[in-house]
Order: sequence, then C-alpha cells, then structure tokens
Amino acid sequence: MANPSSSMGQSSRLDAALLHVSRNAGIAVLYQDHTLHTVWSHNLQPPWSEVLEEQPGVGNSLPQQQADRLVAARKNVLATGNSDGLEVSIPDHSAGMRWYDVCIDADHSPGGQVQGVVVTVIETTEQKRREQTLKALLREVSHRSKNLLAIIQSIASQTGHYSGSIDVFLERFRGRLQSLASSQDLVTSSNWRGAGFRELVIGQVKRYSNDTEHTVRILGEDPYLTPNAALHIGLAVHELAVNSVSFGALSRADGHVEVIASKISGPDGDEQMALHWSEEIGPIADATARKKRFGSVALERVVPAALNGNAELEIGVDKLQYRLVMPHANFEIDQD
Repeated sequence: MANPSSSMGQSSRLDAALLHVSRNAGIAVLYQDHTLHTVWSHNLQPPWSEVLEEQPGVGNSLPQQQADRLVAARKNVLATGNSDGLEVSIPDHSAGMRWYDVCIDADHSPGGQVQGVVVTVIETTEQKRREQTLKALLREVSHRSKNLLAIIQSIASQTGHYSGSIDVFLERFRGRLQSLASSQDLVTSSNWRGAGFRELVIGQVKRYSNDTEHTVRILGEDPYLTPNAALHIGLAVHELAVNSVSFGALSRADGHVEVIASKISGPDGDEQMALHWSEEIGPIADATARKKRFGSVALERVVPAALNGNAELEIGVDKLQYRLVMPHANFEIDQD
C-alpha cells in the first residue's frame, strides 16, 4: 500500500521541478478566478505582471488595443469554457520589439463549471526574428535569382546573335556561364555583399593563365564591388582574358596585361571608378573583324549598360585598351 506522505512528497517535488523548468524556459503562468482576480502567478515578469494583474502602468507597457484583446480573450474563455490564444507584440526600446504567445485555458470545477483561467505566456522573440531573417533571405535570394536569370538571358541573346554556328555559340556561351559562376562564388562567399576587384580579376584570368603573378599586373585602387557589378565586371574580364589568350598578350609566354583601377570625378563632381585594361596584341589582318573577335558587344554595351556607366574598346595595330567608367553606386572603397 502506497504511503500517503510519500506520494505527497513526490507530488511536491514534481511541482517544484515543473516550476524550475518553466522558469528556465522563460514561461510565465498566471491563475485568475472568474472575476479575473489573480490567485497566484509564477515567473511573471514586467510588463506582464502589470498587464495581466491590471496594475498601474498598463498604458505604458502594452498598446491599449492589445490590452483590450487580452481582456476580451480571457472573458471569452470564462464564458465559453473553450481555450483561446493570441500573439502579442510589445515595443522595447532596447530590443526594438518583443513577441509573445499567450495561451488561455479554462479551469473547470469537479462539477464542470468554469471557475477561472490559466494564462501561459511564452516569449517567442528569437523565433520570430529568425523567421523574419529567413523571409528576408528568401526574398533576397528570389530577387538575385531573377537578376541572374536576366543576365543569362541577355548573354544567350547576344552570344547567339554574334555566333556563326551552333558550335561557336555553345563554346562562347559555356565560357560566359562559367565566368558568371566564378563571380557568383565570390559574391556568395561574402554573404552576398559583393567581391573585391583584384580578387575578381585574378579569379577570372586564372581560368586561362596559371601564372597570374607574372601575367597580370594590377595597380591603383581595389574597390569592393556590389554583387551586380561583380557579375558584370567579371564577365568583361572574362571576355578580355579569352581574347588575350587567343590573340593578345596571354598568348605569349612573356606577355602580360595591365589592369588599373582609379577614382575619378564625374561630370557633376560625383565620385566614379575607372577600370582600365591594356595589353600588347599581335597584328590582325582583317581590321573590320577586330571588334567582333574581341566581344565588343558585351564589353561596350551589355556591361556598361548594366552598371549605368560607359565603356570604350580601342584596338590598335599592336595594342588593345579597354576603359570602363562606373558610378559610385557600384562600388565602395575601404578607408582603412
């Protein structure tokens, strides 16, 4: 036969354990009778100690509309005997906003009459913030995916327009997609902030030249490019590198290209960035085909249009120069 005092002791220890668990989990519990008078409470912290117990200061703790919702919900549970719940948000000067789930359950007497309510308050601020962050990230991913698809569509259209055969199209299109993928890797690794200019140039040229320490000379500034600028400038560097390997300095063992980034003032005195690529090239017999060979459409139209800038490709008898100027919205410079 069970010892009554032992059972009571176990029950007391269980109650104490549950109280500790609720405190550690940040859960507050309040019991109110049928007049909404507080009989007992546990772990009730401000502002809930003032709001639920209707102490002075409620107007400063909770917006009146939400306070009215809480009162209405408790009265509804008392009247119907059915559980109710609502989400409450409270302004917090230090944390911005705090969220809570409030659960209201009826307490029935042995005869089935509603004799009070049990109110449970669970803070969900961190969960809510994680949800908001996830939603923001998903919106950002969706936005950037649409931009990337638009870029791919433009590349496919321009590549197809200036390719004489399907084989030429596939070769050029694959190369440009791989260029985008390389730039996208840099952007993704920075948590979508963008990419450093020098790292971007080296990454693109390295796909065609293993000895970038000697074949690429980068001078001047090292602007940090926005994601959109990184993708399009990466595409421009890809075009220049491919052409250089075929006809220019990178086709020779001792050849090199020079890349310079410099700050300049725009027409209205605004800060801009000028990117300059120069190299020595071999002679090209058919002068009218020069720019077509060197992907001038992507370099002079697609890339500058995407950056709201301007560009110029000059191909001389033995030298190639490409200059791209873009507004400050596409980059930032570390002042350290």
